[in-house]
Amino acid sequence: MFFTRKPLGLPTAAEALPGRPTAIPTAARHVVSGHPLKGPYPPGLRTAVFALGCFWGAERKFWQQPGVHVTAVGYVAGLTPNPTYEEVCSGYTGHTEAVLVVFDPAIVSYEALLKLFFESHDPTQGMRQGNDVGTQYRSGIYLTDVDQDAPAKAAKAAYESALRSRGFGPVTTEIAPLETFYFAEDGHQQYLAKNPDGYCGLGGTGVACPIGTGIAAQ
Repeated sequence: MFFTRKPLGLPTAAEALPGRPTAIPTAARHVVSGHPLKGPYPPGLRTAVFALGCFWGAERKFWQQPGVHVTAVGYVAGLTPNPTYEEVCSGYTGHTEAVLVVFDPAIVSYEALLKLFFESHDPTQGMRQGNDVGTQYRSGIYLTDVDQDAPAKAAKAAYESALRSRGFGPVTTEIAPLETFYFAEDGHQQYLAKNPDGYCGLGGTGVACPIGTGIAAQ
């Protein structure tokens, strides 16, 4: 499949690639923790989904966080069912590259993960992250339960205020309920654990996110 020009906007339903009815094969286990990638997860754990640019570097940020049980990379917020990496990169599926985070709220709070999310990238860049340009690099928080809506919006507002005081533009992070998380192919899972010198492409603004973390004592 070859695309001569990547669109800078999201595709319409008529423009989106057709995809396929079955899931793309992926890894069975996390190469760092050894835990099952798709579960089942231990009782009491929660999930969160974030998009902050190239998912290779983004995933490493989260698997290094104490209290995180397992992470996985995938595609969210698009139109094409069960897309491949190449299809997502074409700009004709509407997805963004995302990280699924399975965490223990007794050790790390959702607010702490939001703080890590905002401090790990520049959420003012729209359809890009640094030199990575395209709709699949847009910033997003995808809610896995209704209790995540208020803290996600509060964190976005607080960080936007802090960034504006430093001369940055508006935060373009989208906040929406998660519809489907499509797991990416095996080779993309924990990519930087398999390729320690591989490309990361993840930056930040150097501005601390002014929200409480709620990290529980360990």
